[in-house]
Amino acid sequence: MKKDEKIIVGISVGDLNGIGPEIIIKTFEDPRMLELNTPVIFASGKTMQFFKSQIDSKINFFNIDKPEQLVHGKVNVVNVWKEPVKINFGKEDNAIGKYAIKSLEAATEALKKNTIDVLVTAPINKHTIQSDTFNFPGHTNFLAKELNGNSLMFMVTDSLKVGLLTDHVPLKDISEHITEALIREKLETVSSSLIKDFSIRKPKIAVLSINPHAGDNGVIGDEDDKILKPTIEKIKSEGKLVYGPYSADSFFGSNNYKNFDAIIASYHDQGLIPFKTIAFGEGVNFTAGLSKVRTSPDHGTAYEIAGIGIADESSFKQAVYTAIQIFRNRTEFEYYSKDPLKKHKK
Repeated sequence: MKKDEKIIVGISVGDLNGIGPEIIIKTFEDPRMLELNTPVIFASGKTMQFFKSQIDSKINFFNIDKPEQLVHGKVNVVNVWKEPVKINFGKEDNAIGKYAIKSLEAATEALKKNTIDVLVTAPINKHTIQSDTFNFPGHTNFLAKELNGNSLMFMVTDSLKVGLLTDHVPLKDISEHITEALIREKLETVSSSLIKDFSIRKPKIAVLSINPHAGDNGVIGDEDDKILKPTIEKIKSEGKLVYGPYSADSFFGSNNYKNFDAIIASYHDQGLIPFKTIAFGEGVNFTAGLSKVRTSPDHGTAYEIAGIGIADESSFKQAVYTAIQIFRNRTEFEYYSKDPLKKHKK
């Protein structure tokens, strides 16, 4: 891909009763966005027109019936459904959840066919998307099945990147899930992503402990001594710059995180609470380890402000920028990795 070639960004609309459509519209109201990429929204023209009128937007949509009909320089909307949809802002609704899945499945299919280059997903409600045919806890698990790979929730900004050993696992079950095999898999995924997706040649990675104070030599649990420490030492002896386990309570407050290219937290809240405290509104949720690029904003459906017109699109816009940059980095990495000597001679 040439540097001036526009990347095609596929967008799933998420929960229509939340702020997803609003932040999508606000992101692409800026005409400069179309100089950087070509957006393809998977929803329906009628539905997007409704949201446009709700926030009095001047955006113009180009309606198409399949993504192959996209036009560069336009905000394309693929008609995944044509019937009118009843929107009740701020309400959990299983019927609305079905439209979120229709959008996601259509966008994912386009991604698999290379009709779009990257996927940016607006927030969903994990409860209303459940059905007999869709029983995934969220985007990450669904995309892991569809796109093949060792998926990892990777929360990223320019200066802070946090991955998770376990994501949507109950706190009481975390230690049972963390094994040497899992630690190796997640560390390899993070390391590989930093190299290919973020152009960091020799990544330096910190791992946070399972227990407070890394277990205090077994006083507060022995999982760190039995699992984390020996596994990290083995991986380190193999040439990886991996360090820890560090106690999470002081790791971020002391700014120690700034000494590393990425941090791997043992569980969801251990990593996401400090990440969102430090980077909320600027952070991006990137699914590392897949064959395709998918990003999303670092927030949820925000039912409490849906339909009011005050939603901040900053994180969604950053998700678009990040997807584009990762796609370019990955394309360049793959190009030079095929025959590095030959490329160097040129």
